[in-house]
Amino acid sequence: MAGKNSETAPEEGLSEGAPHYHGHRERLRARFREAGADAVSDYELLELVLFRAIPQRDVKPLAKELIARFGSFAEVVAAPRARLKEIKGVGEAVVDELKIVQAAASRLARGEVRKRPVLSSWSSVLDYCRMAQAFADKEQFRVLFLDKRNQLIADELQQTGTVDHTPVYPREVVKRALELSATALILVHNHPSGDPTPSRADIQMTQAIIDVAKPLGIAVHDHIIVGKEGHASFKGLRLI
Repeated sequence: MAGKNSETAPEEGLSEGAPHYHGHRERLRARFREAGADAVSDYELLELVLFRAIPQRDVKPLAKELIARFGSFAEVVAAPRARLKEIKGVGEAVVDELKIVQAAASRLARGEVRKRPVLSSWSSVLDYCRMAQAFADKEQFRVLFLDKRNQLIADELQQTGTVDHTPVYPREVVKRALELSATALILVHNHPSGDPTPSRADIQMTQAIIDVAKPLGIAVHDHIIVGKEGHASFKGLRLI
């Protein structure tokens, strides 16, 4: 017996007696095609994503409920699987579609960062950092490893912690930099609270990494904290 989160399996097409939402879907798709993404709201964009997962049901109420629960399109696609499944009507197929969108957006943003020297494409770096983890429900510590031309060698998630703490080991970060022959680092982590303001612990941890890295010829260009409310740059705040 289907549970409350069950979904109808996709079909190739709809019969002549297609229900009322078929016309709505075609009109929304046409508006998206002809006028572009800016012509649709967050919940309508979400509808377009949900069409594939739920082909035989009006998805507008579900799209609106998801936006109401999480706040925006970006927050919906970034929400943890378990929290998404708390919503009636959301099953594996819906979650998979949302996570495909999130992965695609992250790949696109990372591709922009890889194209050219990081320090000359700072807005792309910030966009990628926010896309990667601004809406995560636990703290994540990420390191961007750069070569002598400040091009990205590797982007690695080092640690995942709790809602307000991530254990970071400065010597492990620098050891990994040496393994990759990196000459510079950009540290990134998120604040699930939404407020990107650096804490005293953030400042102390950053200084500890600088102290270990500097004698080995490895520079720390910046430490970026991202959250729903924006981002904070240690360099911009003159903390490093």
